[in-house]
Amino acid sequence: MNGMSQYFTNIDQNLPLSFWRRLAAMVYDTLLLLSVLVIATGIIVIPLGMVTGEGEVADNMLYRLYLMVLIIGYFAWPWLRGGQTVGMRSWRARLVSMDGGSVEPKQVLIRFFAALLSWAVMGLGFFWVLIDPAKLAWHDRLSNTRLILVEKK
Repeated sequence: MNGMSQYFTNIDQNLPLSFWRRLAAMVYDTLLLLSVLVIATGIIVIPLGMVTGEGEVADNMLYRLYLMVLIIGYFAWPWLRGGQTVGMRSWRARLVSMDGGSVEPKQVLIRFFAALLSWAVMGLGFFWVLIDPAKLAWHDRLSNTRLILVEKK
């Protein structure tokens, strides 16, 4: 267990994150992620275009894999290193296990792909927090994680 677990010994004291804070953190992270992907694409496309004379890489499977690794890494790395992406930090959200401890790599991967599923059905898995008594989305339940509100410092 890392040092973060000590702050969540009584999980009942942690408030679930509201729908609006979740949405705001997602919008913030989406904008940041898009800028990362634009820069990452430039790093690949510009040199490749100079060498081959072609700038079209969208159909290349290695390029798609590269972007997928970047997207997963954008979320996985900060979730494993403290439970917060930049957008989550801005909106005082933290990802924790259901028991209040740190998330494990398996939970992060399940959460990432379950979140894709939540959005694939027209966002129903995400909007589920509006009717769920514990304010959990599908990807929260499937990954055995939850978002909590971090106290102001």
